[in-house]
Amino acid sequence: MGVAIADICTKVYRTAIYIRLSREDNKKDKEKRNSDSSESIINQKSLLTKYVEESGYELVDYYIDDGWSGTNFDRPRFNDMIADIEAGKIDMVVTKDLSRLGRDYIGTGEYLERFFPQHNVRYIALTDNIDTTLDNSNMDMAPFKAVFNDMYAKDISKKIRTALKTKQHDGKWVGGCPPFGYMQDPQDKNHLVPNEDEAPIIRKIFELAIQGLSPYQIAVKLTDEKIPTVSMIRATNRTPRATLSKLGVWGTKTVKSMIINQMYTGDLIQNRRSRINYKLKKTVWNSSEDWIIVENTHEPLVSKKDFEYINKTLSKHGRKNEKKNFRLLDGLLRCYDCKHRIGIQAPRKIDGRTYIICNNYRLYYKYNVCTSHSFNYDYLEEGVLDIIKRIAFQFLNEQELRNKAKNIKIDNPKLDLEKELSSLEQNLHKITTNLDKMYLDKLEGTITEDMFNRVSKKLNEEIIEKNDRIEYIKEKIGSIPTKNDISNIECEKLVKEFLQMTIPTRDLILKLIDKIDVHRDKQIDIYFNFKELNFLLPPCHRI
Repeated sequence: MGVAIADICTKVYRTAIYIRLSREDNKKDKEKRNSDSSESIINQKSLLTKYVEESGYELVDYYIDDGWSGTNFDRPRFNDMIADIEAGKIDMVVTKDLSRLGRDYIGTGEYLERFFPQHNVRYIALTDNIDTTLDNSNMDMAPFKAVFNDMYAKDISKKIRTALKTKQHDGKWVGGCPPFGYMQDPQDKNHLVPNEDEAPIIRKIFELAIQGLSPYQIAVKLTDEKIPTVSMIRATNRTPRATLSKLGVWGTKTVKSMIINQMYTGDLIQNRRSRINYKLKKTVWNSSEDWIIVENTHEPLVSKKDFEYINKTLSKHGRKNEKKNFRLLDGLLRCYDCKHRIGIQAPRKIDGRTYIICNNYRLYYKYNVCTSHSFNYDYLEEGVLDIIKRIAFQFLNEQELRNKAKNIKIDNPKLDLEKELSSLEQNLHKITTNLDKMYLDKLEGTITEDMFNRVSKKLNEEIIEKNDRIEYIKEKIGSIPTKNDISNIECEKLVKEFLQMTIPTRDLILKLIDKIDVHRDKQIDIYFNFKELNFLLPPCHRI
């Protein structure tokens, strides 16, 4: 921003003080409690408050995120600050240093070079001498400081993961919430002990399984005996069946997951999931080969002999009879009200009619968790096919509607690649420009040769990576049609195939339809796999 020095001196900025302290910083803080360089909340607050007061700025508020990582910007008080900036309440943000703002160099650059300037917000990182209103060497070095902060976070993450893996191999618990039935030992947080409120329930489940009861039968028995569910005891709401659980209804899947959990034999199983990388919270399931299993680390709630016997006989409790033939709409029907599957029952012996029923209601009807959604299946299928036929004729014959459908905004992989290409080329230009500036700084002695070598190595690796990606995207762009073309061609092919058939195949129906929601009043919502068809579809139907 081109701001005159006189304007900076005379303007009274409405200032936000942002303070962040990660868990790792907390550990360091304990080690340097009496040090002037402490990263503690108190020290940051004192330093920044003094600066704001001496500068004559107006302090709007303190935004403090204690115990939050800087590798992403989804932090509660940071989000509050951003909202206040967008509301026009703040025009200056002050942090102790750039790393307090964030350690993700891409996100940090986005705020420094786009968000703050767009909202006329001045940003100051006090100890790094960074001020976005001044055009000096410190601002030129800001991108590299952000890279250093990012590299530091990556290094810390790697060390933490290594330390956790070592503990896992040593048979120490390093997870978050222990499995139901256990708790962390008050004397040793890395050791599990039975939870006296939960362990009896687990023991009861295994006792019932030994007696030959299926997971469903166990769930019904626990519910009938009013045994508190996991959600009721732990006050959680993390599973799709949390609604059932909060009503005191045990789910079959919950019981089965406990019966097959080897942890209850006293063996510690960890590393089942891992994060994609140090910046993302999203986790993925690891293959069983990567699990870390250490035997006999804690008190078992079931003997290994009983556990093996139960799991050998568990397969006997599967479905008694597999369906000989799938019906046309099998697997597509969903309950609109509880979001569970709608099952298609076998033909009735009395009249040979087939009915659908909500699976949730079928299993838990006496607990009033849903309604039956009962519906004559043959009538439903006939009605759905009639709707598809009408939509198919509209798609092929009504040119005006077809043209309107073509104008619907849909995802276009070619356009996405072009956007990525443009972004990569801009980033590449920015990196090379900064690298050139940094080289001049090295020649002038502004930065050391060691600093230059470390950062330039990182940036050169990025340049190679981005160049490879640019070449790949250029080839890809030239070889693919737009999704609009693909979608229209595929949709028209399937629609014509449908209209040519007297009785459509199940495979064709699955290609055309994504799902069908069934309401309790026999209204249905059809969702096609093609937006062109969804555009022609009225919002709801009554069969």
